[in-house]
Amino acid sequence: MIDIAVRRVGFGYFVRPGEETPSGVARVEPALGYLVEHADGLVLVDTGMGSDPGVDAHYQPRRIGVGEALKTMGYGLGDVSYVVNCHLHFDHCGGNPEFPGTPVFVQRAELELARHTEFHTLPELVDYAGARYEVLDGDAEILPGVLIVPTPGHTAGHQSVVVRSGDGTVIVAGQGHDHATAFTGDVLGRHAGVGEQPDWLGRLLELDPRRVLFAHDNAVWTP
Repeated sequence: MIDIAVRRVGFGYFVRPGEETPSGVARVEPALGYLVEHADGLVLVDTGMGSDPGVDAHYQPRRIGVGEALKTMGYGLGDVSYVVNCHLHFDHCGGNPEFPGTPVFVQRAELELARHTEFHTLPELVDYAGARYEVLDGDAEILPGVLIVPTPGHTAGHQSVVVRSGDGTVIVAGQGHDHATAFTGDVLGRHAGVGEQPDWLGRLLELDPRRVLFAHDNAVWTP
C-alpha cells in the first residue's frame, strides 16, 4: 500500500445565517480543505473562500488565504500539483485563481452548474485566467491510491476524494454531509433499514473507510 498522508488545511470560518440552518439559529462553521501528500505530487482538496461584497455581508467570513494556509504547513502555492474541488461554491473554490495552469478536477455536472446557473458561485472563481479543468464524468483515479467518487446531493456535481494509504482508507467527503453527526445518522439508518440515505453512501462504506473528513466540521467520523 502506498504511504499517503492527508492533512487538514484551515481557511478560516464564516457565519451561516439562521435561515440556512435546520434550527433556525445562526452558527459558525469552519472552512476546511485537505492536503494529500503523495509521492507523485501534492493534491489540494478545496482552496478556501472567495470574496464578494454581497457574500461578505451575508456570511461574515474570516478568511485565511490559500497561500498563507499552505505556508503554515511548509508549502507554497507552486508546490501544489493538482486541485480537486468537492464542488464550486464560493467557500470551496475561492483560491482557485491562485493556481493558473494547475489541473483542477471537477465533475462535468458541477462545472455546468457553475457556468450556467445564476448565484451558484462567484463567476470569477470559475473561468479565471489560466484555468485548466480536468472534467470528469464519474469515478476517476487521478493518482495511484487517490480516487474521486461522485457524491451528489448538496449539489448535483458534488464529489468526494478517497485516499488509500498504508494506515487505512481516508475519505474527504467535503460537504456530502454538513457534519459528522449527520453522516453517522445516515450510516446507522442504512444499517437499521430506517429512513432514506444517498445512493452513494453504500459505495463509500464498501471502501472500508478508517476516517471520513468534512469541509465544515472539525469532527472526524470513524467506524
